[in-house]
Amino acid sequence: MAQFDATTTNNSKRSARIYSDIDLFFGKKTSNDDIQSITDIKAVKRSVRNLVLTNHYEKPFHPEIGSGVRDMLFENMTPITAQILSRKIEDVINNFEPRVRLVGITANPNLDKNSYEVSIEFYVVNAPTELVDLSIMLERLR
Repeated sequence: MAQFDATTTNNSKRSARIYSDIDLFFGKKTSNDDIQSITDIKAVKRSVRNLVLTNHYEKPFHPEIGSGVRDMLFENMTPITAQILSRKIEDVINNFEPRVRLVGITANPNLDKNSYEVSIEFYVVNAPTELVDLSIMLERLR
């Protein structure tokens, strides 16, 4: 779900500045052997998803960048844990993603699948009229 949500396209003509990043799924351009680039809302969604899934000390030379949500996945699934998870995601987005104006984060525990469904709502700074909803499924791998 998160991969599909982060790969949807949006080429807005109202943007004053176009945000662009490289495609971390390493999609190849059809015209040559170069890596495909992603732009606008798609780039910002992918960046937010990567920030949420990054742990501290994973990014070289920047140990402060990370959310620490994987640590919370091994805690008991309670409403308090879901609130702490939402707070950690909010902190990492507000601190390290200047292209986003955050509206709200909800983390809903799914007790049957032992996972959290996290919904992040935000506006991209260049397109303030379009509310973007990013859904990420967080689950333990071990």
